[in-house]
Amino acid sequence: MDTKEAIKQYENINPMVTMNVDGTQVHYAVPTVHTLWRVESLHQKEPDTIAWIGGFAASDVLVDIGANVGMYTIWAAKTRGVKVYAFEPESQNYALLNRNIFLNQLGGQAHAYCVALSDSTGYSDLHLSNFVVGGSCHTFDEKLNFQLKPFQPHFSQACFSTTLDSMIEQKVIPVPQHIKIDVDGIEHKVIEGCKKTLQRAELQSVLVELNTHLPEHNDIIAYMRGIGFGLSQEQLQIAIRTSGTFEGVGNHIFRRDLA
Repeated sequence: MDTKEAIKQYENINPMVTMNVDGTQVHYAVPTVHTLWRVESLHQKEPDTIAWIGGFAASDVLVDIGANVGMYTIWAAKTRGVKVYAFEPESQNYALLNRNIFLNQLGGQAHAYCVALSDSTGYSDLHLSNFVVGGSCHTFDEKLNFQLKPFQPHFSQACFSTTLDSMIEQKVIPVPQHIKIDVDGIEHKVIEGCKKTLQRAELQSVLVELNTHLPEHNDIIAYMRGIGFGLSQEQLQIAIRTSGTFEGVGNHIFRRDLA
């Protein structure tokens, strides 16, 4: 078999997984074993995220910061009918995120931006912990890992950042009802860049993955409580990991109705 024929056969494979959710088909492209794992572990990895999305109304808007390949962007748009604005700066993840939007015919309902959200607007580098489709634990600007300790990236990609407040003030995106933040370390910078939005009455809930060993992340908990959001201790007991590499890390779902 010559090279051209081999490439044609490779292009025709186009592996995909389809889930049937109460009569709605949800499609995910899975070009690698790692992206297949993301689909297969969707309900086991973060069941609290799936349950949180399950409470959305069709008229709601979700901002997904650190969308990766779009697992939750697609799930929310397809199963709840919400409008989603997704942010994913890593090049390979962004490409697959858009492919998943295309596969699910969500153009106009799910919008993806190849931008890092942080506490300022400007240019820097996105430092990658690996160069793998569906990879995570990347960080913008400083070479710090998810524990905010120095690390040597496998690759650094040129990148642009802005703030969520700026995007909303410029009317690029509307004020959301829900925000998801999962950026593996610099969640406190993302929060700093959306403090005006967090105080908007339209916003109902915010899911943030936090490392309870980091003072910067614990400060987020105090801040969110101070502006009128509450936490479910039952949810936290399930979400925070008690062993392994990410011990002490877990989703914190802040809700206005729990204040």
